[in-house]
Amino acid sequence: MAGEEMNEDYPVEIHESLTALESSLGAVDDMLKTMMAVSRNELLQKLDPLEQAKVDLVSAYTLNSMFWVYLATQGVNPKEHPVKQELERIRVYMNRVKEITDKKKAAKLDRGAASRFV
Repeated sequence: MAGEEMNEDYPVEIHESLTALESSLGAVDDMLKTMMAVSRNELLQKLDPLEQAKVDLVSAYTLNSMFWVYLATQGVNPKEHPVKQELERIRVYMNRVKEITDKKKAAKLDRGAASRFV
């Protein structure tokens, strides 16, 4: 942190964890800057509807997850907050999209080839 100098405001034992947290926050910030560099409409025009749904779901899940962390830092138990139900709801939709994607990838039966084989 700030030149890797030790700070007397917190215990030395958590310095490594705080450094890792700072690095992770930097990575999140970089990703957000990358996403914000492209307009949403421009991005969605290049994607098919299934990919658009994935982008929307990941965005919603990320924002709600960040709010979960914010609540925790403010001393609020996020497990007792409506954000928990929202994350669960988004997770259900993410699973639905995954099922659709898996069905698209599944091997399709070529009836003509199967009948010739038999």
